[in-house]
Amino acid sequence: MRVSKNFTLQELTRSNVGLRLGIKNEPTTDGVHKLTMMVNSLVQPIRDKIGPIRITSGYRSPAINAAIGGSPNSQHCRYEAIDCQYVRKSRMDNRKIYDALVDLDLDFDQCILEFGTPSNPAWIHLSWKVCDNRRQVLVAYKDDDNKTKYKELKEYKSL
Repeated sequence: MRVSKNFTLQELTRSNVGLRLGIKNEPTTDGVHKLTMMVNSLVQPIRDKIGPIRITSGYRSPAINAAIGGSPNSQHCRYEAIDCQYVRKSRMDNRKIYDALVDLDLDFDQCILEFGTPSNPAWIHLSWKVCDNRRQVLVAYKDDDNKTKYKELKEYKSL
């Protein structure tokens, strides 16, 4: 099932962990509606600007989220988030996703530049809510104890 011009429900719900462990990852009807709104409001415009985007994680059932050690409050479980990457000619350039988000001045809840460096993150977490989006940009990193920490960018256009 297509949820936008370039994205399918299958790529938004695929989970290798779920497949390996036999955990179903089936969205509700309301969940499909929320995913469709998020993709068309946030992800598809970025894709239209920069080209194909690889979705590495979309909706996660609570069981899959627990299996991967995700946050119990994960927006992935509420149909509000995706993790994505931009790869061209075997070269990852995830900064293009962030730059498109800023250039298009899209509404979003969170943009987390996950690991790597702020100018070259390993992947980008994007979330969107129907209302009350925060436009919060965070940089995820590991501290000296290998625990994930987040640093907020106060002015998201300043990276």
